[in-house]
Amino acid sequence: MPRALPEPSVDSFDLTVVLSALAEPGRRALMTELYRSSEPVDCAVIVEKANLGLSNPTISHHYRVLREAGLIRTVAEGRKRIVKVRRDDMEARFPGLLNAVLRA
Repeated sequence: MPRALPEPSVDSFDLTVVLSALAEPGRRALMTELYRSSEPVDCAVIVEKANLGLSNPTISHHYRVLREAGLIRTVAEGRKRIVKVRRDDMEARFPGLLNAVLRA
């Protein structure tokens, strides 16, 4: 049975935390690949596309930071983690931010 991992509410998004999460090149590369996909996707597929060459623990850390910043929604389905950018939530709180940072 799928279960959503904890994430912040839209009201608790903090611009400093969001920008800090996006400042790290590895996380920004993951977010750029996720941003290109409008559908939820297995996190392993995004890691392959981003081709970062990082260890699994480092990748897990990056996904956790992105989730805790409110940038992504993660759903656990067995051993798989399905991720999706929280576009509407981010747009509601910080209009144009993701487009400016990830499409630049």
